[in-house]
Amino acid sequence: MNRRLTLASSVAGAALVALDGTVLTIAQPTLQRDLGASFAQVQWTSTGYLIAVAALLVFAGRLGDRYGHRRLFATGMVGFGVTSAAIGLAPGVGWVIGLRIAQGVFGALLQPATLGMLRATYPPDRLRTPLAVRTGAIGLAAAAGPVVGGALVDLLGWRSVFFVNVVPALVFGVLALTAGRPERRTATVRLDPPGALMLAVSLACLVHALIALPETGRAAVGWIGAAVAGAAFVRHERRTAAPLVPPEVVGSTGVAAALGVLVAASAALLGTLFVGTYVLQGVLGLDPLRSALVSLPLAVLMVVAAPVCAVLLRRAGPRRTTVAAMAVLTVGILVLSAASATLTLCCGFALLGAGFGTVMVAATHVVVRRAPVESAGVAGGLQQTAMNIGPVLGVAVAATLLGTGGTGVALAVLAVVAAAGAVAALVLPGRDDEESARQTHRGRPADRLRIAARR
Repeated sequence: MNRRLTLASSVAGAALVALDGTVLTIAQPTLQRDLGASFAQVQWTSTGYLIAVAALLVFAGRLGDRYGHRRLFATGMVGFGVTSAAIGLAPGVGWVIGLRIAQGVFGALLQPATLGMLRATYPPDRLRTPLAVRTGAIGLAAAAGPVVGGALVDLLGWRSVFFVNVVPALVFGVLALTAGRPERRTATVRLDPPGALMLAVSLACLVHALIALPETGRAAVGWIGAAVAGAAFVRHERRTAAPLVPPEVVGSTGVAAALGVLVAASAALLGTLFVGTYVLQGVLGLDPLRSALVSLPLAVLMVVAAPVCAVLLRRAGPRRTTVAAMAVLTVGILVLSAASATLTLCCGFALLGAGFGTVMVAATHVVVRRAPVESAGVAGGLQQTAMNIGPVLGVAVAATLLGTGGTGVALAVLAVVAAAGAVAALVLPGRDDEESARQTHRGRPADRLRIAARR
């Protein structure tokens, strides 16, 4: 595929997943009433999806490195669209849960590929703008989700929100398969199924434990499983000749720090939104529509911040840009913790959007840019794993603290999490220069051949 179609596909895949998550939240109460489901069953329509996605993202990225990112993207998009249609036709909540888990598998296939395709198509020194466009699209999808979901549920019922995904998913999936030259398999990339299984078990247990965190007894088994499987994975990776996560990916300058920043930023943001929703509707008594309008500056500033970040990365480098953005995110949380007037609340949400939108572009740029082309899928899988674990962690912490210490304590802890992300950002690389770009990109024959073939 050419660069424009690659970017359009990457944007479509990322936006589709973001939109799906927001519209589902709106549809769940109506789904529960219509299907006569329990609260726990409805929660599993989200939990099952999250566990499936988190468990498979890194291995899916490695599959893309081996068999081609367009193939994985196409398979994921088509599967995502088909399962969406099937959920819309599901006769009972058990079917919805099972199909949501299947949808999570396909979501895991397409998400790393949205970044892997960009890394394989664009030179490292030109990745800033595509990543900014992709992040802006995610912000737009997040803003549109509640509006689109609410309108569809009111007019056509909860099933209609799942049919929204079908046409764009199928169109971009088919385009990815048919446009451009066929991708070649990379026989030198080995898959490491044992490592993939250990990591999948560890991440699945971790997500389940975090979701069950407010009920400590239920979470104990998950914590133990995550720790045991995680330790086994680390031991295996150190000994195997072909690890699932190559050393050149996690050993690259600042990549581990960038992943930590993404976890901290997404945990702080989603945890704050969880508390913020409770404050707006439960404490201040706002209806859902007015609550959405008060928090709308978050999405708007996230969209605006993405292209601005591309300029900042070029002029100031990832370290300064990310540290400043995490500081803005921290201030936004503190503003919300003390706010009660509408204008102050809007300002707090605006700061959240500006900070998070910038962090997402800057930290993702470090992870994807520093990865060799032959490991771009794994890098994308790690980035997406961080972006899936962080929100679950943030909501779990917020829910636990909200029940024990109140909103002030919850937001204070989330501000500390954001500040810790700012400290981690100090390890990120400084201002990029042409020499660094040549060493990362032009110095590798595989990079030159693959990107030249896509022009």
